[in-house]
Amino acid sequence: MDVPEGIVQSAFSQLLGCRLQRLEEGVAEVVLALEPHLRNRGGFLHGGAIFSLVDIAMGLACSSSHGFDQRSVTVECKINYMRAVSEGEVTCTARVLHAGRRTLVLDADVLQGDKLVAKAQGTFAIL
Repeated sequence: MDVPEGIVQSAFSQLLGCRLQRLEEGVAEVVLALEPHLRNRGGFLHGGAIFSLVDIAMGLACSSSHGFDQRSVTVECKINYMRAVSEGEVTCTARVLHAGRRTLVLDADVLQGDKLVAKAQGTFAIL
């Protein structure tokens, strides 16, 4: 999918260090490396960083579905954390499950290698 880089990366995703790995219609895959500033007090990847990764990937999946000329925003998102991350990087793959006229429903998996770190489901509104 041909999309100019400036449209894909927000200042916030750059701040976190997110890298777009793959973008197809209704699917986005974003990678995040565990850097020192993303650690929680226990030394693991902060849950808020994982949640932000999910939200960024879901937003890109929405835009790849309805077009980057149209905006969408998160209405709700639920996440379950399965495993802590102490090193390396994680990959979030977000998929549009349903694209309606006004809302989209998505799911996302956050993996480290083949291990599930987190699972999320969200709803986005098309503006």
